[in-house]
Amino acid sequence: MKPTTIVFSIFTVIFLGLNTAGGTDNMEKTMTEKPEKTASAVFAGGCFWCTESDFEKIEGVVEAISGYTGGRVRNPTYKEVTRGETGHVEAVKVVYDPNEITYEELLEVFWQHVDPTDPGGQFVDRGSQYRSAIFFSNQTERHIAEESKQRLAASGRFNKPIVTDILPLEAFYPAEGYHQDYYKKSPIRYHWYRSDSGRDQFLKKTWADMKKDSKNTP
Repeated sequence: MKPTTIVFSIFTVIFLGLNTAGGTDNMEKTMTEKPEKTASAVFAGGCFWCTESDFEKIEGVVEAISGYTGGRVRNPTYKEVTRGETGHVEAVKVVYDPNEITYEELLEVFWQHVDPTDPGGQFVDRGSQYRSAIFFSNQTERHIAEESKQRLAASGRFNKPIVTDILPLEAFYPAEGYHQDYYKKSPIRYHWYRSDSGRDQFLKKTWADMKKDSKNTP
């Protein structure tokens, strides 16, 4: 074996060893940080890129998965849903640590990231596939969601009726891989889309009086 080959081999072993050690540390860190028990909740707030991004920034949320629910066909595709062919809405499944954040608090986050008075979509995205909705998986969630909606309506924050649907959760289909964490994978395109959508302008104006905190800041 040539000296240069020996040096290269030694370097490779050291490099791989360090990477393996780092990978093990990262894996152990991830496994340690993941809560032992999680719960999930499904919300539709228009474009799932934005809804996923908003929820994943909330303390106590483990992850948010973009997908489709509420439709009449199995395994819908993005093109089918966006054309309004399946009856589905763009939605997110929010996986959370119930020891860190409650379902009721997730509802507060949801209300502060949508226009609950718009029956025809959300912001720049129009059509029933972009309408806002809360999908409950049991009667307890249904009761909490309905009470939360009633409180918002009674608060006087909006001068129009709250039209967000509260519906039983049926099959949830994760969206195609390129949609997951889109705000991380394509930050520039996501930024321009969101800036032009009118979402943040609406939220800032509507919730300007809210105190900033880690769980419900728009």
